[in-house]
Amino acid sequence: MAIIQAHQLSKTYQVSAKDPGLGATLRHFFKRRYRCIEAVKPLSFSIEPGEMVGFLGPNGAGKTTTLKMLTGLIHPTAGSVTVADYTPFKRQRDFLRQITLVMGQKQQLIWDLPAIETLRINAAIYDIPAAQATRRIAELAEMLGLKDELTQPVRKLSLGERMKAELLASLLHQPNVLFLDEPTLGLDVNAQFAVRQFLQRYNQQHKATILLTSHYMADITALCKRVLLIHQGALIYDGTLDGIVTRFAPYREVVLEFAAPQDAATLRRYGLPDAVEGQSAKLRVHRDALTATLNRLLSELPILDLTVTDPPIENIIGELFSSGTVDGPPSPKSETVPS
Repeated sequence: MAIIQAHQLSKTYQVSAKDPGLGATLRHFFKRRYRCIEAVKPLSFSIEPGEMVGFLGPNGAGKTTTLKMLTGLIHPTAGSVTVADYTPFKRQRDFLRQITLVMGQKQQLIWDLPAIETLRINAAIYDIPAAQATRRIAELAEMLGLKDELTQPVRKLSLGERMKAELLASLLHQPNVLFLDEPTLGLDVNAQFAVRQFLQRYNQQHKATILLTSHYMADITALCKRVLLIHQGALIYDGTLDGIVTRFAPYREVVLEFAAPQDAATLRRYGLPDAVEGQSAKLRVHRDALTATLNRLLSELPILDLTVTDPPIENIIGELFSSGTVDGPPSPKSETVPS
């Protein structure tokens, strides 16, 4: 049975529309005009208990608005949603005990106090007995690689240490459902890796359901087998990461090392050259023609080394966002990487 269920969920905002200038300001003061912005168009999906699902989209696509509806921070305009059998916007106490929302650009730790003090405050808010809170803090701190950092003022912690402490504070009550909005934002490679490892262990140990948004594709590929793609407020794909590559990348990348330099005109007989430099080249070859093309390359050109890979997943997703549709495969003529 799904732990998260959204049906035709949408959110529309009404904002005032005012022309520039003093006269327009005066007219607007007496007679306001409004326009509607459809932040999230009707979308439907379900997530099973224990799933780790990536929620992807360009800036302004509606990801954070959707997360806020799923956690009850804002009321949907239309549609229905349940999380752990609760209606989120009712904000029932038992519901709040089962979820957490971590936003990489927000913080709950008290800036001038040691992180351990905020953790004790959170434990009191959730009525966690002192002994149990101490055990949970120690367990989570070990998983996150935190020790002396918890006794230092938050303002003296590095960004990576603060993010780990924020995760600890958000998970102290052992929620069953985690909504993570850019949890590795601004972190260096080592800190990102540590946070990903922690989330994997937490999911395995507590069977928690995780819905993750991130602009770092390494977070998604490391943690999520399934992804939801949202574009301009509409859900355009719900399926596996592997399915994106198979369905929307009709070509594969062939990296070649030659015994002698080759020119682009020669290589166009075999595929679309992406890069040709001296004795090295990269080609895009249609999947259906891959075997025949490789045989031709090996028999007709002086090849020292050859590697076949799928195109980077971020390139494929970037092209999907550029087209805004999944009606057909993206063109292999451009390589757009999402910001």
